[in-house]
Amino acid sequence: MEAPLDPEISWHLQPIQDREKISKILAHCELQYVRGGKIVGALGTPSRTLEEFIRERDIASLDLEFNRALSNVESNPREAASAASNILESLCKIYIADEGLDLPAKQDLKPIWAIVRKHLGFDPSQIEDQDLQLVLSGLISVVEGIGALRTHASSAHGAGRKMYKLEPRHARLAIHAAHTVTLFALETWKKKQIKPK
Repeated sequence: MEAPLDPEISWHLQPIQDREKISKILAHCELQYVRGGKIVGALGTPSRTLEEFIRERDIASLDLEFNRALSNVESNPREAASAASNILESLCKIYIADEGLDLPAKQDLKPIWAIVRKHLGFDPSQIEDQDLQLVLSGLISVVEGIGALRTHASSAHGAGRKMYKLEPRHARLAIHAAHTVTLFALETWKKKQIKPK
């Protein structure tokens, strides 16, 4: 899957066709190849919608962090949890830069997320529907939880006396949650940009 193309072989014989065929078969089974020799389930990868947003906005750093997260889930859940937080940090930093907002002095997840959620209007108290208030409040808690997980249990920081026993399922939870937040933020951002002023 990762073999380079050979300039000496004619185009129609290139192994790229084999890769595409394998990718289509995997997709039919709701699986995907992840760089490094891993096959993951469809729920373990960003949705096509998120992939389209990443491609449309040319956000390579998000793609890089998702791939890092997915390739480490089983072998190094602490690294995968760190990448889940980095997904959200990258999203926030890109949003702040593209919208011309001021970065806070401290640039970890909590303060940059506060700027982005305020600018996007993610304020549960401003929503009339109580069910949506609950969902949005949960979304905000998810971001804070992923940031806390990175601080206390990921590979981003050294461990103290208390060692977290982070399992692949915990890392997957953080990655899927980061995926959901990222997609919702990108969709909201797009809607905000096309809304008449």
